[in-house]
Amino acid sequence: MPQESFLTEKQEIEKQIQKLQRKMRTLHSRQRRPVINSIVRSMQEYEITPEEIAQAFERRQKRAITASKAPARYRNPQTGDTWTGRGRPPRWITDAEQNGQSREQFLIKD
Repeated sequence: MPQESFLTEKQEIEKQIQKLQRKMRTLHSRQRRPVINSIVRSMQEYEITPEEIAQAFERRQKRAITASKAPARYRNPQTGDTWTGRGRPPRWITDAEQNGQSREQFLIKD
């Protein structure tokens, strides 16, 4: 008997999960609709074609990939973690600098 009760409760919970997932999809769709409409209006206003959007999107992706392929310039000798020298310095660099160490000591020498 306890096994049947467990299965019934489990089925009820699964139904509730499915119902909540449907609600989430509906909510997500409702939130996206005005954004999409705004994009379409802007495209019409500025005579932008879907092909131009696709090309711009591809260029942006290529740029992001190229930017992320920057070689590492600094290495933490204790952990092996690396940093390209771009963007915000990792904690191990900032901690070392606060302790009076030079960033140059972490440079990767080829």
